[in-house]
Amino acid sequence: MPQPERAGPADRDDLGDRDDLGDRDDLEFAPPDDAPIDYIRRTRDWYLALGYDNPYVYAHYLHVPFQPLRKPLARSRVTIVTTAAPYQPDKGPQGNGAPYNAAAKFYRVYSGDTARDHDLRIAHVGIDRRHADLDDSGAWFPLPALRAAVRAGRVGELAPRFHGAPTNRSQRHTIDVDAPEILARCQEDGVDAAVLVPNCPVCHQTLSLVARHLERNGIATVVMGAAKDIVEHCGVPRLLFSDFPLGNAAGRPRDPESQAVTLELALRLLESAPGPRTTMQSPLRWSADASWKRDYRNLEGLTAADLARLRAENDREKEIAQALRDAALGAEPAAETAQ
Repeated sequence: MPQPERAGPADRDDLGDRDDLGDRDDLEFAPPDDAPIDYIRRTRDWYLALGYDNPYVYAHYLHVPFQPLRKPLARSRVTIVTTAAPYQPDKGPQGNGAPYNAAAKFYRVYSGDTARDHDLRIAHVGIDRRHADLDDSGAWFPLPALRAAVRAGRVGELAPRFHGAPTNRSQRHTIDVDAPEILARCQEDGVDAAVLVPNCPVCHQTLSLVARHLERNGIATVVMGAAKDIVEHCGVPRLLFSDFPLGNAAGRPRDPESQAVTLELALRLLESAPGPRTTMQSPLRWSADASWKRDYRNLEGLTAADLARLRAENDREKEIAQALRDAALGAEPAAETAQ
């Protein structure tokens, strides 16, 4: 029997013996940390460090529904689903510089007139406060950009209402209550397609679950998200991933051109995705320097005293949120998390 030829020195693919990998500058590789953030791991490590011993388990599916557009986009009626909250002036700081504000949360689906401007905020969720602009809603609520797309003939028409989805850590409540309610409102409005824009990590799960429910019931969807791992882990038909800090999934703040480009990419994906689990990454970069990716939930340099303080702050916000939830929904089983 013929014997395989023994590889010579020049043929060996033994990286341990390679001496040309020490200097990679001329290869123009990206820096090691310039990759999409692993939010599932980072949030798990954060809450474990704070002393919670029951890490949150994000939704994960193998099968993903898929509904192609039933008509050309230029003849389709499109809506927005958001996790942003209407501004409540009596609920404390909610603009730039505002800390996490559980008092501004909402726990029931709401809808708004797309013909009017709305003051929506994201201080009630865990976005990247160092890099998000809490005063420019165009970065997380693309209603102005979608209106422009309708005027240009790119989209047939706006649905009469957009919809707000509560960021509920209870996956069962999202699946059994909120997603069916959003579907019913979309069906009442004759919606053909929905653009869903999440903000915080759990927001990305919430709107992924809503997207799945809409698709199963005949409404095409595209998620515009910044937490790629959470959306893909859940499994959605279409994801436009912007590698931006949380709270900027619809484009850079105070940059209407970026917001218009981001929406256009989402619309193209809505039209062209060949099947479920189609992810398109926006070519737009947040900045040339990717060091911002190290900031969110970074444990480096925190002392035991820092962790204790953060734990106490989190516990206080949990109490506020639970009281609001109980008032809105009545006493229900606790969500599947300690966060």
